[in-house]
This record gives sequence, C-alpha cells and structure tokens, in this order.
Amino acid sequence: MKAFIFDFDGTLGDTQQGILATAQEVLHRMGRGPADETALAATIGLPLRENFTRGAGLSDEEADRAVAIYRDIFEKVAVPVITLFPGVEETLSELAKRGIPMAVASSRGQHSLEGLMKHLGLDRFIPLRNVFGVEAAARPKPAPDLVHLILEKLGTGARETMVVGDTTFDIEMGRAAGCLTCGVTYGNQSAGLLAGAYPDLLLDDLRKLL
Repeated sequence: MKAFIFDFDGTLGDTQQGILATAQEVLHRMGRGPADETALAATIGLPLRENFTRGAGLSDEEADRAVAIYRDIFEKVAVPVITLFPGVEETLSELAKRGIPMAVASSRGQHSLEGLMKHLGLDRFIPLRNVFGVEAAARPKPAPDLVHLILEKLGTGARETMVVGDTTFDIEMGRAAGCLTCGVTYGNQSAGLLAGAYPDLLLDDLRKLL
C-alpha cells in the first residue's frame, strides 16, 4: 500500500463513551427520555444529524436543535473521556517513519475533528491538511466522495490505497471508490457485521496493519 485513509471515531479515537454521553445529555436537555444506547451506537460513523433521527427517533426539526446543543456541549462532556485505541500511536508513528502518506476521512465536523486530532497528538503523524470532515464532500459516507477527494490530494491510485474503518459505512465508502479496505473489529461494529460489507482485511488490532 502506498497510502492509508483512516476513519476517526472507533478506528483511531475511542469516542463511543463520549458520543453516547453527549447525545443522552442533549436528549435530557430537550426534555426527552434517554435513547436506547445500542440504537445510538449503531449510527456512529454517520453524520451527526442522523445519530438523532435514526438513533433517537427525533424529527428533522428536533434533530437540527439537537445537533446545535450537541456541538455546544461536546467539548465539555465528551473530550475528557476520549482516548486512543491501543496500538494507534505505534502504528501511525511507524507508517510516518516509512514515509507512507496518511489521511483521515470522517463524518465528524471539521472543527471538532481537527481539535481531537490535536488533543490526541495525532497531528504529529497525519498533517491537518490531510484531515477531512463531513463538510469537505458533497455526500457523506458511505458515498465515496471523501475518498475521491483524498486520492486527488495525496496523488495516489485507488488500488494502491487502503481505507481503514470500524463500520460498514467506511468499508462501503472505500469499496465504492475502488480502494482496498480494512475493517477493525475493536470499534463500534462487530466482526460479523463488518464481514457483511466484504472488507479485504479484518483486524482486531491496528498494529497488525504493519
């Protein structure tokens, strides 16, 4: 592989606890009861608005309000409990030493994504110019738009680039762009669910990518 494109949430950053806590706090502030956490977790990796429409059953109008509240409180509620998954720093450090270009393709907003990359120290390995949030492309995951944009930025071909993620949305995005794909099973979706999207690799530890 001449380049790697990583998802962020559930692949590099262990954000599930923070995301769920923030979403439940949003619903509480809106006077709603708590949502089923399994349903909420299943939408991680999609644009934030869909977390609330699909994961919590909110209307479009309610979801717009929920997104605004979420963004207002995320840094206070979620960021303190967000960590890296085991092996992430080691893997990215080694890839950077080998001179292999890396990028991030995320459904997270650009401002939040860049903030977390810096907070976790990942900007030492992946420059922020190669970090792309949901606003960067016309269509979100699982559409291939983000990957097409990154391939153009990196100057690498699809078949020499691997997309790495923890959800079927990541695998579908990579496959649609013609890239090789790798599913990681330690994130937000099970190995069985990921296998149904037909990734080229399934790994339980990112260090095995090396």
